[in-house]
Amino acid sequence: MRGEYKSYTWAKITASLEAAVRERELSRSFIPASTMDLEADIRALQLDSAEENNGVVIPEAHNSDEVEKLDTAEEDLKDKVEESAPVPDEQQASEDHDLEVHHAVHNPAKAKEKAAQEKAAKEEAEEEAEANKKRHLNVVFIGHVDAGKSTIGGQILFLSGQVDDRQIQKYEKEAKEKSRESWYMAYIMDTNEEERAKGKTVEVGRAHFETASTRFTILDAPGHKSYVPNMISGASQADIGVLVISARKGEFETGYERGGQTREHVQLAKTLGVSKLVVVVNKMDDPTVNWSKERYDEIEQKMVPFLKSSGYNTKKDVVFLPISGLMGFNMDKRMDPKVCPWFSGPSFFEVLDSIEVPPRDPNGPFRTIFCKVILVCCRLMPIIDKFKDMGTVVMGKVESGSIREGDSLVIMPNKEPVKVVAIYCDEDKVKRAGPGENLRVRITGIEDEDILSGFVLSSAVKPVPAVTEFVAQLQILELLDNAIFTAGYKAILHIHAVVEECEIIELISQIDMKTRKPMKKKILFVKNGAAVICRIQVTNSICVEKFSDFPQLGRFTLRTEGKTVAVGKVTALSSA
Repeated sequence: MRGEYKSYTWAKITASLEAAVRERELSRSFIPASTMDLEADIRALQLDSAEENNGVVIPEAHNSDEVEKLDTAEEDLKDKVEESAPVPDEQQASEDHDLEVHHAVHNPAKAKEKAAQEKAAKEEAEEEAEANKKRHLNVVFIGHVDAGKSTIGGQILFLSGQVDDRQIQKYEKEAKEKSRESWYMAYIMDTNEEERAKGKTVEVGRAHFETASTRFTILDAPGHKSYVPNMISGASQADIGVLVISARKGEFETGYERGGQTREHVQLAKTLGVSKLVVVVNKMDDPTVNWSKERYDEIEQKMVPFLKSSGYNTKKDVVFLPISGLMGFNMDKRMDPKVCPWFSGPSFFEVLDSIEVPPRDPNGPFRTIFCKVILVCCRLMPIIDKFKDMGTVVMGKVESGSIREGDSLVIMPNKEPVKVVAIYCDEDKVKRAGPGENLRVRITGIEDEDILSGFVLSSAVKPVPAVTEFVAQLQILELLDNAIFTAGYKAILHIHAVVEECEIIELISQIDMKTRKPMKKKILFVKNGAAVICRIQVTNSICVEKFSDFPQLGRFTLRTEGKTVAVGKVTALSSA
């Protein structure tokens, strides 16, 4: 009985091992090299047993330890086979990948198609990321000199974490050395020595900060009358205006009276397209004011009629706020009732976040006005500045359309074709940008000396018009010495970033102030307060659009001897 059991056990083991060998043969490519000689081991074991028993294999000759070893070998073999065999899905994926690679090598068209699909998917992801970005708004700070514009700008940067305590201590020390202790916050915005020495902003200062929903660019415009052209350049790029008024006794009156910059800045801002205005009554903590509600109400009551006469809807488009730019009261947080118990409205940051501006068209013809060269370009991007930095770099704001790295565009009015090499937004390099963004754009195809402020980076398909004559509707504000306005009158034209001498070559008709329609009577001249349609000529070709088609490039001011004498809008274009 014992012999029969052992014979049965050995037969079972042998059969199992033989089955394992057959399984190994079926998946030989997946079995480790260490198991490849198992069949030979079995045969050797059988031969050894036969020799001991005169050529007859007797299972009983093997003890239980040998049987156990064979059992273990069987289990190890099964485990190795299972581990080596690929999971069906993984095996299929591997085979599919190898097949794709094989086809890609032998089918260039398919490889090209796949690359195009991957590129399209990447661009779609970039566009989605762009669409999910916080909105961007330009905020210009305007108002009379010494109202506190730069101090408020500096406080904003401090409260939003752009400036740390160590830097503030440094500015405090510098201001104290110049005997201007209260100006240390302004030093954050006024960065050059001329501005700090004079205590006056000269250039348009730029800085960036963010709230929960919006990315802002601060444009700190100079308040002194000598630098109004720079203020115009800043306001022409703005979406929102912040009118800063000093509540300090005597300072509000100086800025508001005839000849003060408060009035001129408001009129210019409205003319330049700043449709939303936040009026911040600053220096409410001054000892001459001490958070007086009476003083605040007095200023508001005087400003509202003037804002209405300048074209603002004071109920929808204007917000008044009391603040202290130096101390930071009512800036990022609501007013502390212990400081000012009578005001419970929103904070300055809350107001900025809540302002709605008209949507821009990302699919319109590209327009970027060059404010500077470095060089600035877009579907429509007026250039405000330019400089050399491994090529030509331009600065400006995208007014219409979108721009991508690699785009082929044209600079107007030169009609010079250029290619976009790189795009920078808020110091970050980006692949594309849409309307409203302030950009630095590196381009090839033109030298920086061939670009002027006011040139426009434009789409090649529908470029911005370039003209030397245009028809405009003018509102005469205040002519010097009660002069008359007639054909031959000369002034300085400010339109977006363009500053150009111009001449009135024809008065076409006067506008009836009651009906707002042109009168049929032929006119030779008009005086202060009149509205007139006229033809204007400039020496050099400039980029403009009809106001009805593109307001950003169709509104302008006329200035002479440091004063704004008229504001207007382009109604028709003549060929250059």
